[in-house]
Amino acid sequence: MTTQTQVQTPITQAHIDFYRENGFVQVDNMITPEELAELREYLEEAMQNDGDRAVNTDKKGGLYYRVLNQKVNVWRDHAGMGRYTAHPRFAESARLLAGASGMRLFHDHGLWKMPGDSKETPWHQDTPYWPVNEKNPGMMSIWLTLDDVDERNGCMAFVPKSNRLGKLKGIDLTDPQNIFGYVEGGQADTQKPVVVPLKAGSCTFHDGLTFHYAHANSTDRPRRVLAIIYMPDGVTYSGDAHVITDGAGLEKGQPIAGPRFPLLAREG
Repeated sequence: MTTQTQVQTPITQAHIDFYRENGFVQVDNMITPEELAELREYLEEAMQNDGDRAVNTDKKGGLYYRVLNQKVNVWRDHAGMGRYTAHPRFAESARLLAGASGMRLFHDHGLWKMPGDSKETPWHQDTPYWPVNEKNPGMMSIWLTLDDVDERNGCMAFVPKSNRLGKLKGIDLTDPQNIFGYVEGGQADTQKPVVVPLKAGSCTFHDGLTFHYAHANSTDRPRRVLAIIYMPDGVTYSGDAHVITDGAGLEKGQPIAGPRFPLLAREG
């Protein structure tokens, strides 16, 4: 019988060591050129069509749209996107990096950094926005770009080791505060941000507590990304309202599980 640990991934021990030391890692060529072409087609269809399960976070012309045109849970509206969101190569890569016994889907995002009146995505952590209890480390994201990215069109930057500073305050992405102002005693001062340009089909993984930022898009084309958030099996629900968990029948203090949050990779 084929097990999850036999799934082929590009993850090496060097990737694992770097991720656990710094809270993020770059992984080149996560998908093949053929997969890239297919995923571009699927994401275009998913982003351009209104389904009844995915959620648009803002409409065209709104303040947040200028930061990021985002659709959440595109896998629930598009079977092709579902195949990539649940891709065993991605989930097993996440599990190996986190050292988890199992990895569940929390949700996906289709992310288009729009051209023209684009704004940067300010420095923030992800975990403060998620309805999970404090003693649940290990949630993480894959950020898979469908376009070559650099500082001109919205590549990512990370502060190494910032995940060790703990959970800080959530940042208003349309009227941002300075996240570094919430760090006591200059603990983040010794780490300079690392800018991570990528080729299309490559990705980064980052811990939910790692400070990260995306540049504005000053080009004339959207910057297209599929992001998937994973949680180690056993992460528990805080009971807070969230577009992903509302109506999912979850109980406060109990593990997040069920058909919306499938186990995608497991050890052994």
